[in-house]
Amino acid sequence: MSEIARNLERRTRVLLAGDSAIYRTLISRHLRDWGFDLVVAEDGEAAWTLLREAEAPDLALLDWVLPGLDGIELCRRIRQSGQGRYIYTVLLTAKEGKEHLLEAMKAGADDYLVKPFEPQELEARLLAGKRIVDLQHELIEAREALRMQATYDPLTKLLNRGQILSLLDTELIRCKREQKSVGIILLDIDHFKSVNDSFGHLAGDAVLVEVSKRLKANLRIYDGIGRYGGEEFLVVLPGCDLENAAKRAEEKRQFVGQGPITIGTTTLRVTISLGVTSATPNCNIGAETLISEADKALYQAKRNGRDRVEMHKAGKFPT
Repeated sequence: MSEIARNLERRTRVLLAGDSAIYRTLISRHLRDWGFDLVVAEDGEAAWTLLREAEAPDLALLDWVLPGLDGIELCRRIRQSGQGRYIYTVLLTAKEGKEHLLEAMKAGADDYLVKPFEPQELEARLLAGKRIVDLQHELIEAREALRMQATYDPLTKLLNRGQILSLLDTELIRCKREQKSVGIILLDIDHFKSVNDSFGHLAGDAVLVEVSKRLKANLRIYDGIGRYGGEEFLVVLPGCDLENAAKRAEEKRQFVGQGPITIGTTTLRVTISLGVTSATPNCNIGAETLISEADKALYQAKRNGRDRVEMHKAGKFPT
């Protein structure tokens, strides 16, 4: 293995598609020696199947001439497929001349290597391709990190306030269009200030994280939950009228309070209070008004002793 390849931390998966058994054997041996993971295809159709897999190769070494689909057509398909990540392609061919190079580049190839070639030349092309692929992975990871920061609360990993409110706006529009109800639950953790005061903010954070996990546990795939602020959470329940939303709230109350939360050597019993309301298709209610109604119900739950669910029927407005 060369020193350069040895220093590359991330193993790259390479597709080798070639019609010559001799070339496949020789190149395969080099690729494995250089530290690449390898998959092999003997014809264009087999190569295209591998390239469409969820874990498709990062780099593709494609013979120009292949049974079935040739390397040029494979390059075109790769570029037209709209895959989320980039596959770096190198065409291997006995064809020389600038016109062939131009044809390969127009088809979407990234590089072009004329047979016969020295192993060091192939390794250099692959290392250049790997740097580009690695850079793309880094960019994707950075983009995903930025998306997470913009969308999710960093502590609880639930939707942040802006995103859960946006989801509620969307569901209220859908409520009118599809003539269905949408329920919401506004809840908070009982006596949360005393947890911070008695055990410290790290303990309070641990309680927030565990309660968030329990709140997420029995959500439907199309429900939404977000951290509304501090120890308050907002749950959006598409298709739920007031009665069904209240049942869901009671399930969450029981699930959160069913077992203690252990923080180091300390065991805490945590409960939540929940306020429930819903918007019906014949109500023209905005998110702010609906949350205000749920907040009234939450206040009632706290006034009535906490660790309970209260409902508040949203006022009706003309459509």
